Amino acid sequence: MTTARRTFHSLRYRNYRLFFGGQIVSQTGSWMQRIALGWYVLQLTHSPFDVGVMAFAQFMPYMAFGLFAGVLTDRLDARRTVIATQVAQLVFASALAWIALGGFAEPWMLYLIAFLNGTVLVLDVPSRQQLTYRMVGREDLPNAIALNSTLFNASRIFGPAVAGVILVAGAGICFLVNSISFLAVLVGLLAMRVSEFFPLEEFERPRILAGTREGLAWVRRQPRMLVLLALTFVLSTFAFNFNVTLPVLAKVTLHGHSYVYGLLSAVCGAGALVGALGAASLGRASTKVLLVGGVVFTGGELLLAPIHSAYLAGVLLFLIGAGFTAWSANSNASLQLAAPDHLRGRVIGLYFYAFNGTGAIAGIMTGWLCDVGGTELAFAFSGILGLVATVGAALTLGWTPRLVPRRRATEPRHA
Repeated sequence: MTTARRTFHSLRYRNYRLFFGGQIVSQTGSWMQRIALGWYVLQLTHSPFDVGVMAFAQFMPYMAFGLFAGVLTDRLDARRTVIATQVAQLVFASALAWIALGGFAEPWMLYLIAFLNGTVLVLDVPSRQQLTYRMVGREDLPNAIALNSTLFNASRIFGPAVAGVILVAGAGICFLVNSISFLAVLVGLLAMRVSEFFPLEEFERPRILAGTREGLAWVRRQPRMLVLLALTFVLSTFAFNFNVTLPVLAKVTLHGHSYVYGLLSAVCGAGALVGALGAASLGRASTKVLLVGGVVFTGGELLLAPIHSAYLAGVLLFLIGAGFTAWSANSNASLQLAAPDHLRGRVIGLYFYAFNGTGAIAGIMTGWLCDVGGTELAFAFSGILGLVATVGAALTLGWTPRLVPRRRATEPRHA
């Protein structure tokens, strides 16, 4: 099989093609909203800390409810759940457009809508992962996860770039475009053939508390999964806070306009797209790529800390994006493939709880760091902690880079 065919292998499934096509449109709109929301809060309040408060509102639902999301995913039909969550996000995006275009938006309104949207995403994210498994099956799951990451990050190029230009006219237009974009994914979901889904093993639907305990108990018996979840927890808490750092980097550190913010976000997305395509071409989950990606991701942030040039910042953000997706796509695939069918939803839920569960606290912390020492302090702190965690995970997993060629079996060993 050629590299190109291997990279896009999951698109041979009709249901996945429908999902993929709808997500291309929807994710572009979602990225426009993400970019516009952080910038809009900064415009209204002129405070980096308040951008952190917005992140707190967005991720607080993960911290409060995320631990139970996987159990609900195992209990519910994935396709119907995703349809419901997409409709809810359409409503919230429309509400944002209404108050922004109407000119009466207040920060508390934005925080409330962000909290409600975050609550929906708690269930939406693991349900979409479960739906991916149903569409492509176990064999093609790593490829499909990497392709999902590819389209997510491709939209990070176009969405922020367009948003950076449109923001000159107003954030409300970005919110309106996002609300309309959800129609594409809803059409794709409704057109799917349920008969073509891959079956799951028969199992009793878990109760909320008992099912959560069962998932936690199973993960505790898997040392490798514990290490991957711990690394996800540290990197997502301390290193993945671009919703706070990038608008402050563009507006405060670099003294740029909205289009600078949009372009920096798009460059980071371009790097992430390269990393995702590389992961898709592997066709399997790789611990080596996961760890190297983590080093590039966090090391890039450390190098970005003292930078005051938009061009150099763009180069480093490209590398950071590539490292991030190489790490995250392989982490996600590794955990899903290790999980049995009856626990997959819970394992996915635990992964995204580790990924997003501390986002509320991380947003406040990063906003405070930007207020106290600018993005210089925030990126330095993130990079150092992330590098230490990644190296620690590599040592725990028993993986170290080979600096010399592997010794042949016939070569003599020296005392």
